[in-house]
Amino acid sequence: GLLRSDSIPEVGEDAAATVSMTETLSEEEQDELRKELAKVEEEIQTLSQVLAAKEKHLAEIKRKLGINSLQELRQNITKSWQDVTSTTAYKRTSETLSQAGQKASAAFSSVGSVITKKFEDVRNSPTFKSFEEKVENLKSKVGGSKPAGGDFGEVLNSAANASATETIAEQTEEETH
Repeated sequence: GLLRSDSIPEVGEDAAATVSMTETLSEEEQDELRKELAKVEEEIQTLSQVLAAKEKHLAEIKRKLGINSLQELRQNITKSWQDVTSTTAYKRTSETLSQAGQKASAAFSSVGSVITKKFEDVRNSPTFKSFEEKVENLKSKVGGSKPAGGDFGEVLNSAANASATETIAEQTEEETH
């Protein structure tokens, strides 16, 4: 009887659909199945009532403890995060990322050192020295009696100011003519 290919009708299905099924069962088998059906339905009803009572009791306990939905969500997320971080896969990934970060940091540090060295090389190159001398000469011609030296930024600012002063002087001269 367990290996029959006949489908078992669901609760609430039409009685006409069960006619073909009941024809193949003996009267005794039908009575036994009806009793089992009633028993299972009663157990389901009882379990539903017990579950509803348990859910009500749970809600009451949570209310007394001051636990609300947001707190439960936070606790669930925290617990889930702890579960994730305790896995071997997470630990391996974390270690790998840490090592990758250290290697990247070392690489960026060495790139910075290389760039600094290149700037120093440029500053010490003959072309840069020649440019710096020309700017110094321009500064001494424009600035007059200011002491030589100063950093490169000051020299460039002086040259820019001198150029602006020359432009204003030329405009004033054109206006007077």
